[in-house]
Amino acid sequence: MKRLIIYVLATIVMAVDAGAQTSIDQVLREVEQNNTTLVALKRRVDAETAGNKTDLFLPNPEVEFNYLFGSPSSIGNRTDISITQGFDFPTVYSRRSDISNLRNEQVLLEYKRQQKELFLHTRQVCNQLIYLNSMLKEYAERIENARRMVDLFQAKFETGEANVLDYNKARLALLDLNKKAEALQVIREEQLAELTRLNGGKEIDLQLAEFPAIIIPDDFESWYAQAEQNNPVLAWLKLETEVSRQNEKLNSALSLPKFQAGYMSEKVVGERFQGISVGVSVPLWESKNKVKEARALTEVSRAVEQDNQLRFYNSLKALHAKGLQLQSSLSDYQQELELCNNTTLAAKALEAGEISMIDYIMELTVYYESFNNMIEIQKDLHQTQAELMQYEE
Repeated sequence: MKRLIIYVLATIVMAVDAGAQTSIDQVLREVEQNNTTLVALKRRVDAETAGNKTDLFLPNPEVEFNYLFGSPSSIGNRTDISITQGFDFPTVYSRRSDISNLRNEQVLLEYKRQQKELFLHTRQVCNQLIYLNSMLKEYAERIENARRMVDLFQAKFETGEANVLDYNKARLALLDLNKKAEALQVIREEQLAELTRLNGGKEIDLQLAEFPAIIIPDDFESWYAQAEQNNPVLAWLKLETEVSRQNEKLNSALSLPKFQAGYMSEKVVGERFQGISVGVSVPLWESKNKVKEARALTEVSRAVEQDNQLRFYNSLKALHAKGLQLQSSLSDYQQELELCNNTTLAAKALEAGEISMIDYIMELTVYYESFNNMIEIQKDLHQTQAELMQYEE
């Protein structure tokens, strides 16, 4: 396992130095092409779009044929033929067509919503991998420094310049770093497996070890105005309200008379009658209260839309405030760590015998904890930005 960690750390460092790395945008493009969930969703869109186009046409015509035997036989037999076509009031078909088009827009918005959720999850996995790569790169340097201290104190111990306590402390510090790196590598393998799943089973070895620079905009209201337009859930709910309005109009049209028209023929011995037939169905009871019900459902849809708008606004405002706070904390950490990095000085002081091994370890511990906190904040900032970004596209 130790050899594996050393190999992985060296690979990450070499990849970073070479500069040939897969970006998050490249990962997203691959996932868009290869993700099996998106493939299934696209097929579902095609099926539901076709389904929403049904029931837009006239009902099937009815053909009736009667052959009646006469009694007594001297009167002959009778033959009846009728062909009829029923149809609603003409405005019914235009309303149904409008609703069908709205439903198909909703199908596309639902696909877009699930696509955004998939991309968000992919970004979060990528951010987690960048964080782990960054930490493993940092641990590669820490392990190298710790190994150098072990070699130094082993040599001093063998010559009598250092005691066994300091030598053992150096060995334990190296062991602790190796075990932490191994734990990070296990998590990294899990995240790479998840990225492979998202990419339809095709492996992507994301080796980026530095987060790209980002800026959370200060003006929330201006940013939110655009984000609201890009939210497929809110757009879907607006269409649902419009569908309810169209259903009101459809039910009003359905309360109008229905018609039948057709051809009828009657034939008996020596006589034949033929001509057109016309009928009308007066909806006195069947459609009672349906318009009232549709109007009530429109009010429900409008209330649900307004509730979701309010919740979306408040959740994004809290997320935006969190991003600004993380951005400020990250800036403070970066400035202070750049000024207060005493690891090199501490190493020189230890080699010169000016400080003890325990003082050296304590000095490194303070710096390492601060560095770890900075990387954690950087990861949290990019995860927050990923949630905000899904409404910028």
